[in-house]
Amino acid sequence: MKVILAQPRGFCAGVVRAIEIVERALRKYGPPVYVRHEIVHNKHVVESLKAKGAVFVEDVSEIPDNAVTIFSAHGVAKSVENEASARNLPVLDATCPLVTKVHNQGKRYVGQGRQLILIGHAGHPEVEGTMGQIPSPVILVQSEADVEKLDLPIDTPVAYVTQTTLSVDDTQGIIQALQRKFVNIVGPETRDICYATQNRQSAVRDLSKLVDVILVVGATNSSNSNRLREIGEESGLPSYLIADGSELDPKWLEGAKAIGLTAGASAPEVLVDDVIERLRRLGPVEVSIMDGRQEKIEFRLPAELAVAS
Repeated sequence: MKVILAQPRGFCAGVVRAIEIVERALRKYGPPVYVRHEIVHNKHVVESLKAKGAVFVEDVSEIPDNAVTIFSAHGVAKSVENEASARNLPVLDATCPLVTKVHNQGKRYVGQGRQLILIGHAGHPEVEGTMGQIPSPVILVQSEADVEKLDLPIDTPVAYVTQTTLSVDDTQGIIQALQRKFVNIVGPETRDICYATQNRQSAVRDLSKLVDVILVVGATNSSNSNRLREIGEESGLPSYLIADGSELDPKWLEGAKAIGLTAGASAPEVLVDDVIERLRRLGPVEVSIMDGRQEKIEFRLPAELAVAS
């Protein structure tokens, strides 16, 4: 059985930075440290950090006084920052710098007097954080149909930003619908979109030309992992999202000569290895890595952790 690994796959720089912030905080301050929301959307990562002394909560009110507090990679609303500040909690912000960039773009557009439109998924923590960072009402659109329903005059000055776990391809149709509807519209350049999301999606499209089945390692609540599976299906291949090797169903592989394997941006490589080990139990496996983009981006850690061992 041939197994071809997508390149790139797995952890992006924002996820690496967020996990490193929790681990360094645990080493520097000792357990427990409190993390608001899952640091990244992956149960394996969360359980591993729990075992080291991280405590995950959904609300700042659950954090004891004076406890080291970490905001997840998805970002938080201004109200969450204000609540932590009012309680004088020592905060380390693990928000992905690309998410922070979206927050800043949104604030800039609103400062220009524009109505901000956010392209994203309702209920996703990044979307809730972004909407809560902008100091005026934000309109959320999830589809071209949502754009058609917008009840704003054609000459309204509008601007759009997007959830980072959507790619250029995901947002293209919605952006075009907005540009058709409004005559005074601005938005970030497409090169400003999250590099990791775009790269992983492009890699799955390339991978789909080489294999018969696609397996995506990732969590069911991971937006970018779900999208990778959808792209496999859109390419005409049976595609499955699995947390690790234990969820692999041998029936999916019947008649397949080549299996494509990738991982969402919050899935560690150890889980990819786990799937390969499970495949080896079904028969001989020959693993190769597809040619693809090499990612060399690194994001700086907060200053107070940069020198921590």
